[in-house]
Amino acid sequence: MEILRTIDLCKSYGKNETKVEALKNVNISINQGEFVAVVGPSGSGKSTLLHLLGGVDSPTSGKVIIDDTDIYSLKERELSIFRRRKVGFVFQFYNLIPVLTAEENLLMPLLLDNKKPDIKYIEELLTILNIKERRHHLPSQLSGGQQQRVSIGRALAYKPSIILADEPTGNLDSKNSKEIIELLRYSVKKFNQTLIVITHDLNIAKQADRVISIEDGIIAKDEVVR
Repeated sequence: MEILRTIDLCKSYGKNETKVEALKNVNISINQGEFVAVVGPSGSGKSTLLHLLGGVDSPTSGKVIIDDTDIYSLKERELSIFRRRKVGFVFQFYNLIPVLTAEENLLMPLLLDNKKPDIKYIEELLTILNIKERRHHLPSQLSGGQQQRVSIGRALAYKPSIILADEPTGNLDSKNSKEIIELLRYSVKKFNQTLIVITHDLNIAKQADRVISIEDGIIAKDEVVR
């Protein structure tokens, strides 16, 4: 079942001689439960695409449809709420709040929405991510791998339909990188979510169900690999 679709998605910056077309008429369709890797050289438009899919930037033209909702037809506040409830973000830089504990950081999307946490689910997340014993520690007291696990938990806390990850292992060593990708795969499979990962790491791309290659803002290749 389709969960996300783009229609002639375009993004440009600047005007006239300084105009740069980051994305050019991108059309993709992604199904619920898919693990999709998006690859391409630096400056190809990968991160721009991810930001548009997540509603954190506005397209120059075109549409992003998530769960039959044209997200850019929503008003700013509506989009903010929709994004918080439907899309989870995992970034290369963990973006944890330094004065909050691991558990408080994980719960932040729910607290922003005044939503009571599902305690059983949160406990399950902490166990899956192997940070249960570190739940009361501040980010400064956690390793890089543990901080990234907290950021994954934060992305999963609201049970979103889609997880968007931008170079999620970029700051980690090979052992932690492998563990983080395995955790993401396990989590989205367990909760039937869709995972879209921007990566330069071909080893990560090989684990995906599908690989989308972007070059100069255009979809150069779209292959099912599993």
